Amino acid sequence: MSDKIIAIDAMGGDNAPVEIVKGAVKASKTVKYGLALVGRQDIINSELAKYSYEKDKITVVNADEVIENCETPTEAIKHKKNSSMVVGLNMVKEGRAVAFVSAGNTGALLTGATIIVGRIKGVKRPALGTMLPSEKNRVLMMDSGANVDAKAEYLVQYAQMGSVYFENVLGKENPTVGLINIGTEREKGNAMVKEAYGLLEEAKGINFAGNVEARDITLGNVDIVVCDAFVGNVILKVMEGLGKTVLRLLKKELMSGLRTKIGALFAKPAFVNIKKNFFEYDDIGGAPFLGLKGLVVKAHGSSDEGAVAGAIKQCEKFIDGDIVNKIAERL
Repeated sequence: MSDKIIAIDAMGGDNAPVEIVKGAVKASKTVKYGLALVGRQDIINSELAKYSYEKDKITVVNADEVIENCETPTEAIKHKKNSSMVVGLNMVKEGRAVAFVSAGNTGALLTGATIIVGRIKGVKRPALGTMLPSEKNRVLMMDSGANVDAKAEYLVQYAQMGSVYFENVLGKENPTVGLINIGTEREKGNAMVKEAYGLLEEAKGINFAGNVEARDITLGNVDIVVCDAFVGNVILKVMEGLGKTVLRLLKKELMSGLRTKIGALFAKPAFVNIKKNFFEYDDIGGAPFLGLKGLVVKAHGSSDEGAVAGAIKQCEKFIDGDIVNKIAERL
C-alpha cells in the first residue's frame, strides 16, 4: 500500500457518517492510496465494524467537533479547530494527507481551504470546478461556487487551471474553452465579460472558442466553460432541478397506463443509460477547488456511497496527474 493518504470528512454532508464510511470502504477496494476517516472516532469505528475491508487501508483520525451547514463559514473555521473539516484540511497543509474530501458546508470548506491549505503562488482566487453532463462528453465549469464577484483576470486563470485539469485528469489535449455569455457575439455581455473576452483571446496556453450560451453546455460544444460563481451556481442548480423534474414526469407518464408500461419495459435499458450519463455522479464524485497548494474536493451534500467513492477515486487521478505543480507551472 502507498504511504500517501487521502483524508475524508466522515461527519460532513446530509448522509454522514453512514454513506461516507460506506463510500470509503468501497473506494478502499480499488484505490491504491490509504484512506483516513476524520471525525468522531467512536461513531466512525462503530460504522466500520459493519463492513469487511483491509484494515491497513483505512485509519481513523479523531475530531470531536462538527461544522454544520447553518454555520457562518469564517466563524466556524475560526472557532471549531477540532472539527473534522479543520483537522482534515490541516492534514493536507502539514503533508500528512495528499487530499481532503468533504461533503460538508461549502462556504466553510472554501474558507478553510484558502486560509489553511493556501493558494498556489500567482493564483488570484481558487475556483470550484464542476463536471456537467452533455450529449458528447463531460463539460468542466469554472467557477461553480467559490467567487460570486469575479474579475475578468480571474476568469482567465479559471480557463488556465481548467485546461490543466482537463488535459491531465480527463486525458484530452488542447481542450476548448468557452466564455458563458447571453449570446455568442463578441459585443454581448456586461463589462466584466467583455473584458474577459479580450484577455482570454490573448492568453497563452488556452484554446479559446469565444462566447457560448448556457445551452452549449448540455450540447457539449466546448470542453470547458468559465464564468463567475454566481452565474455558475445558478446554472448548476437549474440543471439539477430540471433533471429531477424530467425524471419524475417521465416516470409518471410511463406508469400512466398499460400500453406505456409495456413500452417502458422494452425501453428500460435506454432509460437506465440516460439516467446514468446525465443524473448520476458516481464517476465524478466531487468538484476540486483548483488553485490551492493541495487537493481539496467538495462532494455533493447529499452524496451517497457511490458518489463518495467516486470523489475518492477522482483524488487518485488528480494526485497521479501532479495537477497542483502543473497549474503552478502554467500560471
